[in-house]
Amino acid sequence: MIDLLERSSAAGQPLQPGTAPDERPARRALHRQIERLERDLARLFAASWPRKGLEFGVDHPSSRPRIRDLGELERIRDALAERVEDARRDLRERHAVEDANRRLIDDMLSAPEDYRWVRVGNADIGEPGCHHWHVVPRWGPIGMFANWWRVKISSGCPLAT
Repeated sequence: MIDLLERSSAAGQPLQPGTAPDERPARRALHRQIERLERDLARLFAASWPRKGLEFGVDHPSSRPRIRDLGELERIRDALAERVEDARRDLRERHAVEDANRRLIDDMLSAPEDYRWVRVGNADIGEPGCHHWHVVPRWGPIGMFANWWRVKISSGCPLAT
């Protein structure tokens, strides 16, 4: 034992007791990151309203109360970061489709004969309701043979019975 003490003091390093490092700063940082990611996910959910089909739920690894270790906090943070990125990508893709559908409505209104029988609804442009735009022949079969087309705009949802 004396030999061990002499070697350690000869190396210029005092002996340290076997204590664990303080994890509080790392825990605080991970909790702040998780909080920010959950807030980002909630903002994406609010920005996507009234669209349907986008999943924004948050998974919890355990239902019992306990103090999570650093590894579990990192896994939660990484899973949330992946969910936020997936939600952003899905929302970007949905916005691109909706913008294309809005341009399609403008094109339908300007040249209906080029878009025969095309129908675009509010759900296709990310808005609530039953409103839709439908290119139909003017005056039925006579208009179809004469190439007279128009955009019929619905008045909304029928009355519920």
